[in-house]
This record gives sequence, C-alpha cells and structure tokens, in this order.
Amino acid sequence: MDNNLLEAKNLHVSVQDKEILHGVDLKINKGEIHVLMGPNGTGKSTLGYTLIGNPKYELTQGRILFNGKDITEAPVNERAKDGMFLSFQNPLEVPGLTLSAFIRSALEQKTGTRVKLWEFKKKLEATMDILDMDKSYAERDLNVGFSGGEKKKAEILQLLMLEPSFAILDETDSGLDVDAVRTVSAGIKEYQKRCNGGLLIITHSTKILESLDVDYTHVMVEGKIVRTGDASLVDEINNTGFEKYENESAN
Repeated sequence: MDNNLLEAKNLHVSVQDKEILHGVDLKINKGEIHVLMGPNGTGKSTLGYTLIGNPKYELTQGRILFNGKDITEAPVNERAKDGMFLSFQNPLEVPGLTLSAFIRSALEQKTGTRVKLWEFKKKLEATMDILDMDKSYAERDLNVGFSGGEKKKAEILQLLMLEPSFAILDETDSGLDVDAVRTVSAGIKEYQKRCNGGLLIITHSTKILESLDVDYTHVMVEGKIVRTGDASLVDEINNTGFEKYENESAN
C-alpha cells in the first residue's frame, strides 16, 4: 500500500517578483510528523502557503503532488476538499459568522452533504472538552474578541472537526503560555489518533514538540532546506541554534 501523502518537487516560489524559495523538495507520508524550523524570514511560512495554494505566492517552477494527484495548479478550495488544512499564524477575525457555523459550513463543503445539527453539536462539544474550551465560544463570532490562546485553540478545534488527511500548522504555539501549549499538543495527538494524518509543523519553539513523536526535522535557511534529520535534530538546534546552518548555507 502506498503511504505517500504529499510530495513537493523543486519548488521555486516568488512574491512580488522576488524569489523566496529556491528549489525546495519535501516528501511526507501518511501518519508522519515533520517539523520545519529556521531563522525568521527564511521562507517557512511561504512554503506552507504555497502548499495550500495561496495565490499571492507564485510557483514559478516545480510540482506539488497530493495523494498521487498533481495539484500544482489547483485552487485553495479544491485542495481543502481533497483533505489539506492550514492553521494560520495570525487567525483572522470574522464578524457576523460564529465559530460553530463556520466549522459546520466547512464540513458541508468538504463532504458535499448536509451535516445533522444534533450530531454536529455533540461532536463539537466533545472536541471542545479535549481542548478545554468554554462552550460559549462556539456561538461567538469567529475569533472576534478571542485571546491569542483561544484563537489557536479554535484553529485546532477546526483541525479536529474537519479531520483533514494533511495539516500544516504555522506557528500554532506562538504566544501561548505553557498550559495552552500542552492543550494544543493534546489536540494534535488527538488528531493523529483520529486520522493518522500527515503533519507539517512550522515552529520556532520546541515546547509544542515535547509530547509528540516527531519523524523528521527540516532546517530551512534562505529559502532552502539545508538539513534534514530525525527528532534528535530538534535537540541539536536547542543547544546550538541556527548559526552553523546559516554559515553552511553561506559557504
């Protein structure tokens, strides 16, 4: 059985005619957790947005395959329906649309069928319990007045409800306190248990990784993946930082 989930081949990506990614290759199998780390401004989020199909990021060279299908030219909505998910670093506020209505609509778009309200609410409440979320947030406008931590929990709530086969988590742990990081990590573990999905976690901090079984760690410098290793590479980065990788890239 083919476990290949996502494959990016030789990605060159530009934003406003400036090339940000310079030939990135990445292969993720079902059930694997990949971590992407590197200095600020090196192109990590650009890779995430490119994989999900954000039109702001122009793919000038390379291909993206998802479940064996070439999605290089596919729009964002098609990729989402196929099972891709992106958790935003800075989630948007959407007045006039409740969190529960947003998730229910997204589920119906993904499945192409009506979602029974009672079953949806039952699953939503159970999932909110996992994330230690106040149930009242379900009927509040999406992210409006949410704290940073509650916005990130709402992103993980969407992940667990939509159950995509591949998820990109972009700085999901940014700005969270220790307890919130633990809760988000628990949500990620629950996602793996439910879906056995592939994960690409983009992060500067390693706190979110402590309770996860990381399969591969990638270091990106100046738009290139310069080193790939196992979970031990995270410990190495904690001890030495990114300087040696930046020096290697410069030579």
